[in-house]
Amino acid sequence: MTVLRGAENPAGVLLAAGEGSRLGRPKALVELDGERLVDRGVRTLREGGCSPVLVVAGAAQVEVIGAVVVPNPGWRTGMGSSLRAGLAALPPGCPAVVVALVDQPRVTPEAVRRLIEAYHLGARVAVASYHGRPRNPVLIAREHFAAAAEAAEGDAGARSFLRAHPELVTPVPCADVAAPDDIDTPADLEAFTRSEG
Repeated sequence: MTVLRGAENPAGVLLAAGEGSRLGRPKALVELDGERLVDRGVRTLREGGCSPVLVVAGAAQVEVIGAVVVPNPGWRTGMGSSLRAGLAALPPGCPAVVVALVDQPRVTPEAVRRLIEAYHLGARVAVASYHGRPRNPVLIAREHFAAAAEAAEGDAGARSFLRAHPELVTPVPCADVAAPDDIDTPADLEAFTRSEG
């Protein structure tokens, strides 16, 4: 595995380990407009200001230009194990991380930039919100990495940590520049493909 040097910018972690059971194939490999979702997610994080960008992989072995791939042997246990793997692989001194999901292709670099801006203005946990509803991506400052990892079980990802510490969360409105729609089923993918065309 590549050893990462210390970083000053918030890192990006793209959770992309699932097998896509309802979709019938790993979401990381699905293509929209000729681009794999994993590449799209990495590009979104990089263009949004994250460096380095890590991809947590599991069901599908992937190579991604511009990202470090972190294997998660325990991917079958759910998203929580992927979040723990991603947090554990962050470079020493990493000040914060933006966590995004591979199956939300309408998250944009601007949404990521807004989370990072909120962090620079003092937010320690920033969550993209859409019409008042918190969704993804999520930014977590370094001092909360351990607590977020400890709370990550099953398919909850960062959700358990966020619900346990609402006083830490800064909502960041993103509905005007992004959407949290995800691709879970073939019908979802067909709808995305039609809208992208």
